[in-house]
Amino acid sequence: MPDVTPSHPTVVVLAGGRAVRFGSDKLAARLDGMPLLDHLLLALPADWPVVVVGGERQVPRSVVWAREDPPGGGPLAGIAAGVEHVGSELVAVVAGDMPHAAPALVELAGVLRTAPPEVTGAVARDREDVPNPLLAVYRTAAVRGALPADPRGVPARSLLDLPHSSVAVPGVAALDVDTPADLDELAHRAAGPPPSA
Repeated sequence: MPDVTPSHPTVVVLAGGRAVRFGSDKLAARLDGMPLLDHLLLALPADWPVVVVGGERQVPRSVVWAREDPPGGGPLAGIAAGVEHVGSELVAVVAGDMPHAAPALVELAGVLRTAPPEVTGAVARDREDVPNPLLAVYRTAAVRGALPADPRGVPARSLLDLPHSSVAVPGVAALDVDTPADLDELAHRAAGPPPSA
């Protein structure tokens, strides 16, 4: 386990889900001609280290690959596997099917950096005002302390028990892709309204 040092956040990208509702490898699904996962990875700040938890694939930037053991243990198990490779004071957590989430992570990191020490996370709230533990920035030590000995099957929402700030994230930044219809909606919303005549 790396020593934790103050630096840019390390991003743990969860890319190991089975995509049952999507029906195929959704992270390879194309949005504007590019795989979903590539959109996210390219939009993250270039100087933030990235750990991708999932099966290795071609990606457009340098990342560290990790895998929960056994695979398929759920998001919290994925976070646990990713955090083993984190050497920064802050860890950003994001689902790989959120192609436009990078600006939200930058905002959340800024919120946490200026929060008092007892606040251990900054968590996004989506358009339904629901907090999303998979679009968040946490203090790395707090996450490590909150992880159970066996995280398999434990809901990621357990991280919401950590003292955290809740930040509204509007628009496409908080949207994930679970179904082909979600992908269509995301493409439509990201394109914006047609220009007026």
